[in-house]
Amino acid sequence: MVGHRGATLECMFQPARTLDTWPALCTAQAGAVTRGQAREHGQSDGAIAAHLAAHRWQRVTAGVYVTFTGPLPIETRRWVALLAAGPGAVLSHETAAELCGFGTTDGIVHVTVPARRTVAVPRGVRIFRSRCLARSTRPDSMPPRTHVEATVFDLAARVPRVDDAVALLARVCQLGLTNHVRLAAELGRRRTQRWRRELREAIDDVGAGAHSLLELRYLRDVERAHGLPPGQRQAGIARTRQDVRYDVFKTVVELDGRLGHADVERSWRDMARDNAAAARGEATLRYGWGDVVGRPCAVAAQVAGVLRARGWRGTPRKCVGPCDL
Repeated sequence: MVGHRGATLECMFQPARTLDTWPALCTAQAGAVTRGQAREHGQSDGAIAAHLAAHRWQRVTAGVYVTFTGPLPIETRRWVALLAAGPGAVLSHETAAELCGFGTTDGIVHVTVPARRTVAVPRGVRIFRSRCLARSTRPDSMPPRTHVEATVFDLAARVPRVDDAVALLARVCQLGLTNHVRLAAELGRRRTQRWRRELREAIDDVGAGAHSLLELRYLRDVERAHGLPPGQRQAGIARTRQDVRYDVFKTVVELDGRLGHADVERSWRDMARDNAAAARGEATLRYGWGDVVGRPCAVAAQVAGVLRARGWRGTPRKCVGPCDL
């Protein structure tokens, strides 16, 4: 099959062109193959037609077949989408996020192709286009997909709120899938990225140790906005990690972003951590999303009060706008 401005589906991948590699190719591509790949591995047009007629194979879209019958698992659907999209196509967006370990999909396969390509793909596939696809692709991935940093910013451009975009950055770093240095480098290449300034600031804060959106909001809206002393982020103490630690003043702030039903096991871990802190003479303050986002000035006033009682000589300031401090 010839298409995609003269490119052929057959040249998308270059496996060894011998019949001996046919089972390996089918396994590697989850049973999905192009007509060209089949012919290169000894399957004549007549043999392909016989497989289809006998219902051993199924034709999914023009020039792309599956070498088994029945419903297609998601792994096969991804390969069908890639093969149908042509040379250089990669899995991206929600599909890449799922494969990278920080997202889920609704069953739609997301594929990015070179910018000027016209693609006819099967139902259940969403196509995106990019002028700089090569630099966004993870070179060793199979199936081909965008790397973590490119995937994060692709998704960040589509979420409805800047907080959602910032939460993505914090999550991938918290999971250890990337770091603030690599995120900053990727953002530097994206001059038209949506919310670019806000994301640049968030990356700096992630580099300072904030590991979640709630920690970022506390850092900005409580600590910095009200002139509190800078705390130490994710401090490792006695085999635990504390969200914010004001070491000189023996004060710890724990931030709990959980919503809904309580996690009993985690609650016990939190209690044990708080009790250990109390045994060391530390005060532990615990705040949730509603506190930090809904009442940042009140939180700042309370933290400032504890810090002053423990030796801080500074004075908290009012934040920009109406402030209840």
